Amino acid sequence: MADMSVIISGFGGQGALFAGILLCHAAVEEGKHTTWFPAYGAEMRGGAVNCSVNISDCEVPSPIIDSADVVIALNEESQVKFEKKVKKGGILIVNSSLSQAAFTRDDINYLKIPFNELAQQLSQPAFINVMAIGVLLEKTGILKSDSVIKAMREMSKNVSAKKAALLPNNIESFEFGTRIIKKQLVTA
Repeated sequence: MADMSVIISGFGGQGALFAGILLCHAAVEEGKHTTWFPAYGAEMRGGAVNCSVNISDCEVPSPIIDSADVVIALNEESQVKFEKKVKKGGILIVNSSLSQAAFTRDDINYLKIPFNELAQQLSQPAFINVMAIGVLLEKTGILKSDSVIKAMREMSKNVSAKKAALLPNNIESFEFGTRIIKKQLVTA
């Protein structure tokens, strides 16, 4: 797939915005054009946040996404709000650990993944936002895994030492996310 639009949504503190930035950095690593457009309330941590990411081989005319190829919903509120934004034939990745909402469409594909429970299998504290990016890449092939890991390494050079120390956790979480799809640890 040469072009892809993705909406990542959750509550503040889940890392939805970071996941979007990570996708953009990885796209740049591959020489692609990309945009990132965040939206969040004033309350931030605990409030609703989302970002729109476009990845393309050509210039992206607008960062606004009316309908997305993929939506990653990290909680129930996000699933309910953005399910209608998925293009016909698109994918809704749902964190079933935090969403029990019923699926309302029959023209999109659903990936129901208990990210919080699966994260307990990792040796270090896991980041479900980065796990979800692993799922996205493994499912769509829009970017290479190596590009994401390289982007994480580069991004860790420009943050505090405390955040940079989380790089091994991020890499493990991302790689685990790719294995979720390979091992088919999802339900429809």
